[in-house]
Amino acid sequence: MPCLHRKDLGLLALRLGTGGVLFAHGTQKLFGWFGGGGLEGTAKGMEHMGFNPGKVSAVAAGLGEAGGGALLALGLATPAAGAAAAGAMAGAVAVHVPSGFFNHQGGYEYPAFLGFVAAGLGLAGPGRYSLDHVTGHRLNRSVTVLLAFAASTAAATVVVARRAVPEPPVSRPASPLETEH
Repeated sequence: MPCLHRKDLGLLALRLGTGGVLFAHGTQKLFGWFGGGGLEGTAKGMEHMGFNPGKVSAVAAGLGEAGGGALLALGLATPAAGAAAAGAMAGAVAVHVPSGFFNHQGGYEYPAFLGFVAAGLGLAGPGRYSLDHVTGHRLNRSVTVLLAFAASTAAATVVVARRAVPEPPVSRPASPLETEH
């Protein structure tokens, strides 16, 4: 299989799969596609999770996922795409950390995995089956990698640090009226 460039095919498969999943999640947030809440529903959810202002946070998360995912799938501006998607996933990880690691318990396993794959693709580059390759890698340079990941890391750090972590619900004993049928 030497003429098919296995490594490049592997990068293409990772880009299409990861980019497609991220794109779908981002369009749920932005447009309500695939059963998502759309911008208004996502904004309310973001505020509930402590991200304020909610609408700005929803747009940023949606663009990081949908835009980063689409660009990853295409293999265009791959360092910026991977950095943007990884930054968006950092915010998602922050929300899920209190539930532990595993996804079945509401943990951060899934967004962390998406973020690591997106970051890995952004660092590794898109391979030959990409628009970056077609354009002579104009948007896939070492300086782009450094700038994109520095900017994404800084933005994610600020967003997560500014997040007002919601207080867990306070349990109280039920009143006699609540326990009667």
